[in-house]
Amino acid sequence: MIHPSVLKKQRLYLILLSLLIVATAVVGLGLGYSSVSYDRILPTILGNGDFKEEFVLFSIRLPRMIITVLAGMALALSGAILQGISRNDLADPGIIGINAGAGAAVALFFLFAPIDAGSFVYILPLIAFGGAMITALGIYLFSYNKRTGFEPVRLVLVGVGFSMALSGLMIILISSAPREKVDFISKWLAGSIWGTDWPFILALLPWIIVLIPFVLWKSNVMNILNTSEPVSIGVGLPLKKERFIMLMTAVALAASAVSVTGGIAFVGLMAPHLAKVLIGPRSQLYLPLSILIGGWLLLFADTVGRNIAEPDGIAAGIMTALIGAPYFIYLLLKKS
Repeated sequence: MIHPSVLKKQRLYLILLSLLIVATAVVGLGLGYSSVSYDRILPTILGNGDFKEEFVLFSIRLPRMIITVLAGMALALSGAILQGISRNDLADPGIIGINAGAGAAVALFFLFAPIDAGSFVYILPLIAFGGAMITALGIYLFSYNKRTGFEPVRLVLVGVGFSMALSGLMIILISSAPREKVDFISKWLAGSIWGTDWPFILALLPWIIVLIPFVLWKSNVMNILNTSEPVSIGVGLPLKKERFIMLMTAVALAASAVSVTGGIAFVGLMAPHLAKVLIGPRSQLYLPLSILIGGWLLLFADTVGRNIAEPDGIAAGIMTALIGAPYFIYLLLKKS
């Protein structure tokens, strides 16, 4: 039973975070290489703008912002799941190699597979999911000990090893690739939001609509997985089955996000931590906050990054790394 005052506090944070996302989006709509006057944003959205205003808002800014918010939400929830099932506060899909697995699959597909422009957008999340799933299974197996079972402490170390190996594979792949394909993969690795059109939103949205409610429905399972293994087994939870289901869910969320944003790290690390600081460690309370914090973090990073150095800006992945790396070091020092 959650105390009504805590639920009220959670609702207040949800409202404030939603308003923060809207405010950041409004500021971002007016900023950029082709600026739009703030007093013209609402009329343009309502259909009363000129050609330039409508093109900038509907073809460039709005789809990019929606993509970043949705991807940030997916990455944050993926990080929360990984931290829960591994009981390791340093777990993040970018840090432990899941993003690298998705990136390697995307690179192989982009370099060697025949690409159909019409289906490319919708196939890419599936390709990324396949690469991320193979990587996650490898990390899981190498983190498993026959005598003691799954060892959460080894997860980050094994994941970092996989990430470095896959990054080396990516360098080998692009070293002999055509220049135009190398440019795309380089931008993907840097976390440059490349899927900035409405079809990419349609490709990402089904994963979000299905998986976010599923994880929230599994909140009680997440609470139990956060406890020790004897407690989880003692309450009758099929530990291996539930851990595997949640792992695949985390992989699907991360892969669908990075397939349209590129390699983004640290959002899945920071968002769950900030949510727990605000509301506590109970899954029913902090998971919804994590989702909104993740969406805002990536939107904020992309908005700042694309306006620092015009016209190309700084990739959102680099911005999140600049914010997240010091936080990661802080957590390492705190745990040591």
